[in-house]
Amino acid sequence: MSHSWNDDVRLAHVLADSADNLSMDRFGAIDLQVSTKPDMTYVTESDEAVEEAIRRTLRSARTRDVVLGEEHGEVAGSTGSSERRWIVDPIDGTSNFVRGVPVWATLIALEEAGEIVMGLVSAPALGRRWWASKGGGAFTGKSYMHAREIAVSQVSDLESASFSYSSPGGWDVIGKTEAFAALVRRCWRTRAYGDFWSYMLLAEGAVDLAAEPELKVWDMAALDIIVREAGGRFTGLDGADGPWGGNALATNGRLHDAAMAYLNHFPDDVVVDPSWQDEPEVPRSNVLDFSRPSTDYP
Repeated sequence: MSHSWNDDVRLAHVLADSADNLSMDRFGAIDLQVSTKPDMTYVTESDEAVEEAIRRTLRSARTRDVVLGEEHGEVAGSTGSSERRWIVDPIDGTSNFVRGVPVWATLIALEEAGEIVMGLVSAPALGRRWWASKGGGAFTGKSYMHAREIAVSQVSDLESASFSYSSPGGWDVIGKTEAFAALVRRCWRTRAYGDFWSYMLLAEGAVDLAAEPELKVWDMAALDIIVREAGGRFTGLDGADGPWGGNALATNGRLHDAAMAYLNHFPDDVVVDPSWQDEPEVPRSNVLDFSRPSTDYP
C-alpha cells in the first residue's frame, strides 16, 4: 500500500470496527426505530449512531479534517481550512438493514484536494470488508493485516459480461429506461445485487460492470477508489471520472466505452434515429473468458 495513506487506512479500519459493533448490535432487532427522511428514504437509529461514532473519533484523531456524512451534512475541522475531507455513509443499504437482508455496509472515504485517495467498505453481516488507497492497490479481508489483493476481470465484450444494478426504477427518472433495457439485453448475465455490493463484486472480478442512475457522493466515494485501484474505471453517466456526477457507471475498464454508448448514447438535446435500440443479435461464443489478472497476496 502507498505509505502516504497507511495511517488513514488503519484509522478507517478502527472506524469500521466501531461501526460494525454498533450496527450489528441492532441488526434484526424487533424494536429497531425507523423513520423516513423528506425524500422518503429510510433512516434508523443505527444510521445515526454509526455516523456519530465515526464523527466523534475523527474529531479527536483528525482534528483539522472536514467530515461529510449522509445524516448530518458537512462539518469543518478545527481550522476550517483543511483540504482533507472524510465522506461517510453510515449504512449503505438501509432498506436491506431494516428488512433483515444482510447486504448493507458502512462506507468511509477520504478526499484530498478534490480527489478520493482512500476508501473502505465494511459489510459485517456478510463478514466482508474491502479497502484501497491511491497507488496502493485494492484489498479484501477481515482485517488490515489479513487480506488479499483483488483485481477486476478481463472480460472484453458485453456479450460475455455480467452486469449488476440496484433496481430498474430510477432509470425512468433520468429518461434512460430504454437505454438501460438495451444494455441489459446485450449483456450475457444481469443481476440486481444492489448498492455497494455490485461494485465490490466488480472490483473482485465477479461482475464486469455496474451502474446506477441516482446516487449521492457518500454512496460512491469509497466505491470509486476501490474499483479504480482494482484496475477498473468509475465515472458518472456523463463520462466524467469520479463520484461527483450524481450517478455511476463502473466497469473493468475494457467495457467502459461500450457500456457508455448505451447509457449516455447521445446528448439530451440531439434528436437521433432510435434504431440503435434494436441491434441485431450477436453470435455468442461457446467459450467465455472469465479470467482475472494474477495478484500477489501480501
